[in-house]
Amino acid sequence: MTLNSSATLLRPHPLPPSRAGLWWGLLGVAGFSFTVPFTRVAVADGAMSPLFVGSGRAVIAALLAAAALALTRQRLPRGGQWGRLAVVAAGVVAGFPLLTSYALTTASAGHGAVVIALLPAATAVTAVLRGRERPPVRFWVMAAVGALAAVGFASLQGGGIGSVHWSDLLLFGAVAAAAVGYAEGGLLARELGAWQTISWALVLSAPLMSVLLAVSVARQPPSAGPVEWAAFAYLGVVSMYLGFFAWYRGLAIGPMAQVSQIQLVQPVMTLCWAALLLGERLTWPTLLGGLAVVACAGTAVRTRLGRPAPRTAPE
Repeated sequence: MTLNSSATLLRPHPLPPSRAGLWWGLLGVAGFSFTVPFTRVAVADGAMSPLFVGSGRAVIAALLAAAALALTRQRLPRGGQWGRLAVVAAGVVAGFPLLTSYALTTASAGHGAVVIALLPAATAVTAVLRGRERPPVRFWVMAAVGALAAVGFASLQGGGIGSVHWSDLLLFGAVAAAAVGYAEGGLLARELGAWQTISWALVLSAPLMSVLLAVSVARQPPSAGPVEWAAFAYLGVVSMYLGFFAWYRGLAIGPMAQVSQIQLVQPVMTLCWAALLLGERLTWPTLLGGLAVVACAGTAVRTRLGRPAPRTAPE
């Protein structure tokens, strides 16, 4: 098997019953679960600026991606695939990393994990809109309830109803950006391959992210220690690159809606890492808020799964 064997023909092929997509998805989510705590470590006490963390991790990943594409001699994307790669890049290379980096300068990792728990439902909604599906009304109801639960949690944590902090607005924006990038990337991975999709998205965004990195260094040079640099390295190598190998592979095998359910364990993992690595106290409001958002997101995704979807797999 060659490295580009995860690429698929444009014509879908039937997939025999298999849990491979779920296992690949779980591996990707496990890697992503450290993203919020390590971002919090990197930006804590001004060790690194949010712009440096958000753009720098993308530049590191782009260098790895360019090397992998060159060494394996991957074919260039064609026509409209470049536009779709730009959507992926805007969502998961620029949008999510930058928005979460700024948000976590003030928000705790646990708080961020609860708001980001809305991502599975947001990804399912994006996939529905992208695929022009007609899911039952219950799907939309539970997705809306999940969104209200996340907003309610953010409001209460911010000091009361109507007191959503600016960091929460950034986190909601990050969820929307990642949902679009995940859904489009999962579809594109069936044509280009799983790791090839994130690699081309990173290379496409490299010029802009390099400029942003230079600006961040000029404005605020990093003053980090070994721990902060280690967290930053993880964000660039795993969160921004290797994690997507597994995640997009799982989404490509699919069914996408079923694999996307694996995201429901990510906020639970993140809350555990925040407690173990950062010493954050797990309060009852945080735990209950997380459970409410995860429950609503899970119900929304499972409701959509009630409609059979064609299975496709890479050759």
